Amino acid sequence: MNNKIQKVEENYFKKELPEFKVGDTVKVHFRIQEGEKERLHAFEGVVIKRGRRGINANFTVRKISYGIGVERIFPLHSPLLEKVEVINPGRVRRAKLYYLRRKIGKGTKIKKRVVNVPEEVAQEQTEGAPTAEDNKN
Repeated sequence: MNNKIQKVEENYFKKELPEFKVGDTVKVHFRIQEGEKERLHAFEGVVIKRGRRGINANFTVRKISYGIGVERIFPLHSPLLEKVEVINPGRVRRAKLYYLRRKIGKGTKIKKRVVNVPEEVAQEQTEGAPTAEDNKN
């Protein structure tokens, strides 16, 4: 029984999703239908929760809008979800960031996570950069 359900659900999984974790600042582009018109709505905030249950996977994004905290839950494999951009990777030590609901101002700051860069890319970036010898002349 379970295998039949999984086979049907496989058709609806999104293939091209970026890797993002709890604590990352993301911009979610979501399709909204207003009457007969359809538009993309961008919602930018911090991921405070990830739910990973197959086709029912979702994530919660929190932002502060005009001094009021706004949270929105997005289904990960929804056809209305256009794309998810990682703006700033965050480094946190919790799986759920519910404590951010009680914090205000600078208390909601999350440290930036350093992402490992492949060696070839790092060498290409340093080849064009000025060195200490260049600055002496």
